[in-house]
Amino acid sequence: MPAILPAEHHDPAARYAAVRAQTEALAAPLSAEDCALQSMPDASPVKWHLGHTAWFFETFVLGGRPWKEEFRILFNSYYVGVGARHPRPERGLLSRPSLEEVRAYRGNVDERMQALFRSAAWRERAALIELGLNHEQQHQELILTDVKHLFSRNPLLPSYGKDVDLKSNTVSPAGWRSFPAGVREIGHAGPGFAFDNETPRHRVFADEFEIAERLVTNAEYRTFIDDGGYRRPELWLSEGWDLRRAQGWGSPLYWRDDAEFTLHGLRPIDPAVPVAHVSYFEADAYARWAAARLPTEAEWEIAARHALDGNFLESGRLHPAAGSASLFGDAWQWTASAYAPYPGFRAASGAVGEYNGKFMVNQYVLRGGSCATPASHVRSSYRNFFPAAARWQFSGIRLARNT
Repeated sequence: MPAILPAEHHDPAARYAAVRAQTEALAAPLSAEDCALQSMPDASPVKWHLGHTAWFFETFVLGGRPWKEEFRILFNSYYVGVGARHPRPERGLLSRPSLEEVRAYRGNVDERMQALFRSAAWRERAALIELGLNHEQQHQELILTDVKHLFSRNPLLPSYGKDVDLKSNTVSPAGWRSFPAGVREIGHAGPGFAFDNETPRHRVFADEFEIAERLVTNAEYRTFIDDGGYRRPELWLSEGWDLRRAQGWGSPLYWRDDAEFTLHGLRPIDPAVPVAHVSYFEADAYARWAAARLPTEAEWEIAARHALDGNFLESGRLHPAAGSASLFGDAWQWTASAYAPYPGFRAASGAVGEYNGKFMVNQYVLRGGSCATPASHVRSSYRNFFPAAARWQFSGIRLARNT
């Protein structure tokens, strides 16, 4: 996979080209048929991801007349201020434009962006360009998670890429790190890029707490299952219990008895690796069963002020790995915190202000990145968010408890 240059790299044209090349590399193993399908309303076809990320640069950075007028509607996601949008659940019905035409569109946008970089005008749009690159990295992860869900619905259970050895190291002991009570600051402090939802930096009080040194493993989650975890309503929030019954949940999304569907096809469940593809409801039920709880996002960020390392997209594994005591990588970690604005938050003016702020309701915050997250994309203040029922992302569990 192409290397992603750090956000602060001095050559903006090279950084732009590297991020765009990474997206193309992720789509390269897929056929045109693979790129056209949509497996559920929450997922999007790869072809749409390719078109939408080009649309973002064309709309918010380049401006002016679009390459094709109809693309302004087809590849708009949720920006009401920009205009009409094709319905999200029907993106898989777009047999036209073809994948070849979408790639031509990307090429045209890239040519115009490189022309912009050759002038001094790009400096006036530097903040929007950086937002666009981080936006594209979000869609890189979505390409992988959406393809994984798509392939899991195929009876052939195909593999996304080349065969990869997923054997893991021995799991580390389930230790705890303690933190004293006190007033701390959380939120982005700079320098470098951050999304608006990571600001403003502000003070919080955190009581004494402990946080697990590693993520919950498949073996530990299997014990929860064997102990009736999916059959004991006292462990579950009411909405989660009703959803579990209605959808027949009895294990993480991609478990098939003693096997697990991965981006490399069906593999035996590795007991040592972190469990993934669980909802907030499942994570919360497991925490109750384990006589613990999920950390708040403030607690997670307080604990994460260390070196940012872990199993990210660049490893090529595309699956959680055992043996890491890092708070980053492998699987996004559900927190107990509702996705809400920080004190003093103000969305940006104009349509670009719709990026985050209008979703601050009925969702929970996840932290830390995953095995499908570009390493240069994540940081300790990063706030991911999904509805409590979401399972198709690489979402896992880290426990916390009071002391």
